[in-house]
Amino acid sequence: MRHPLSSSCSRPRRRGRVAAAAATAAAVTGLLATVPAAASPPQRQAPGPGAVVSLGDSYISGEAGRWAGNTDANPANFPRVDALGPTAYFDNANRTAERIPKCHRSRSAEIHLGLPGTASENLACSGARTDSFRSSKGVAKPGLDFSDAAGVPGQARQLEEYARDHPVRMVAVSVGGNDFGFGDVITSCVLAYLSPLPKSCSQDAANRARFTDRAVEQRADDIAGGLRNVKQAMLRAGHDTDEYDVIVQNYPAPIPHGRDFRYPAALGARQTLGGCAFNDRDADWAVDSVLPAVGRAVERGIDKSGLDNVRFLDVTHAFDGHRLCERGVGLVEPVRGTVSRWTDPGASDKTEWISWVRTVTAVLPPFQVQEALHPNHWGQLALRNCLRQAYTALDQAPRNRLTCTGGGTGRNGRGEPRMRLS
Repeated sequence: MRHPLSSSCSRPRRRGRVAAAAATAAAVTGLLATVPAAASPPQRQAPGPGAVVSLGDSYISGEAGRWAGNTDANPANFPRVDALGPTAYFDNANRTAERIPKCHRSRSAEIHLGLPGTASENLACSGARTDSFRSSKGVAKPGLDFSDAAGVPGQARQLEEYARDHPVRMVAVSVGGNDFGFGDVITSCVLAYLSPLPKSCSQDAANRARFTDRAVEQRADDIAGGLRNVKQAMLRAGHDTDEYDVIVQNYPAPIPHGRDFRYPAALGARQTLGGCAFNDRDADWAVDSVLPAVGRAVERGIDKSGLDNVRFLDVTHAFDGHRLCERGVGLVEPVRGTVSRWTDPGASDKTEWISWVRTVTAVLPPFQVQEALHPNHWGQLALRNCLRQAYTALDQAPRNRLTCTGGGTGRNGRGEPRMRLS
């Protein structure tokens, strides 16, 4: 598939990120001087160190980032995986509450690259689609638009407001899964597994209809519209497209094929032992059909957007070897775990990077149902490593498609799992 930037290697690069990251704190202070909100048109931002922003859904907001691995239902074991504590999702200035409840913008979210002189702002929201809405429970879910339909400004408007006062150099986007109704599909798969009667979510006509070629094109249009809103927000804030990049990523596979589960499907063992309530047939469908369909929509959305400063980051196989209930990794607990605490040496190599599926009837605080099947603390840090490499590589070897996969055992100097960008 040809992307809008197939000729990007000849496109002049402006920012010199590697050099900018080494700028002194004094220089950074000057460069981050705010632009008056009333300025018309907004002042152009100075080149050099700046800010990076994330937009989209739970896979980039940091959902489940509190937990470093999975453990069983014994409350005594919960602290063994609690990497961030009860304030994990608090993102207001004082770290005392969420700015938008249930957006779950965790401190381990991938946008916090930690580059010298580079500010980071997480505007993504768990459960978000491309359009803003309120959930069935009345919870605000701002989308990639300028709408106030959720009762709060859409993420595009939030980006515009932030970019007026900050020299944004990169916008990272993960969106599209919720437009397909991915969460509803997963719920039906879990219910099918737990049913006393033989059922299969992959054979449900309504589920399959969500991922037809026609549906993929419709969702691609939605994604394209969201990306055009990103461009519009940045233009309104005074940023031309040659001043920043957009990195759009797809979704890592959260579960393996049925044959690669370490627990048998019979007698509910997968849910009771590993929190992975999927039949083999449904797991295969999710990996081979659902995720590729969502990925195609993301790529088609980039094509249809017409933006000339977009890069696609493929993270499909980033979690291979660490997916939920996959062979070769295990739980965090003293009796049947591969490690006893998340802080043990080699914990990120020996445990899962996806959060356990906890059902409404079985979830115990402080776990939350919405954390299910999301990148956990290790998963978020792995994606952060991917994104940082992608961001710093754009000036050096601009490509329209980047791929991130596991990079071997151990962690880097930042405590992140090793990842490889190609």
